[in-house]
Amino acid sequence: MVDKKSKTPEVVINQIRAAILDGLYGPGDRLMEADLAEKFHVSRSPVREALQALQSEGTLVATPYAGAMVRPLSSAEIDEIAEIRLNLISLALKPAHRQLAPADFDLASDLAKRITRTKSVREAFDCTRHFWDIIFKKAERPILWEMFRKLDDRMTRYYPLLLKELYSTPESRPHQHEVLIEFYRKGDIAEALRAFKKIYLEMVDDMRDYLHAKESVS
Repeated sequence: MVDKKSKTPEVVINQIRAAILDGLYGPGDRLMEADLAEKFHVSRSPVREALQALQSEGTLVATPYAGAMVRPLSSAEIDEIAEIRLNLISLALKPAHRQLAPADFDLASDLAKRITRTKSVREAFDCTRHFWDIIFKKAERPILWEMFRKLDDRMTRYYPLLLKELYSTPESRPHQHEVLIEFYRKGDIAEALRAFKKIYLEMVDDMRDYLHAKESVS
């Protein structure tokens, strides 16, 4: 049996995030402290701290007397996240490029292909995080990296929509990471960003249209 005292809030945060990625908790679903403590075999204290952290990052929203709720998806939110993400990426690409070794480009390229081909939402999230960690770490801009990771965390709720609803097959999936690394490896930073941005914003348009349609009938 797992020692209930052995699990930290960070472990519980990762378990809740994994459950969201796996579709066990969707936007609008309520998460009760007692239920989570039982599910994850942990005391209520780290669950409480984990819920507070997830509320702070924007993944959950507090509901008075009813626990926490997975924050509903929003077309306005996805537009704002996209704008900020693109600005952060543009700030990281040039300083990172000088520090990246051939092995880093090879790993990033492999991760980009896995993002496109995987059928697992969780694997897509993990590979995407690893892909950007390679670049932001080499940029040696720790605050920039921290800000980007926080946005990535907030994006957790959107991954099931992307991989299960909008792009359910590898053939239909956008290739923005592969395109970026193709030009980036050659040193064409401006074209890498331009090509990535074009595909990424098309994906944002698809999400916005889907969410607008949902919002109009709710």
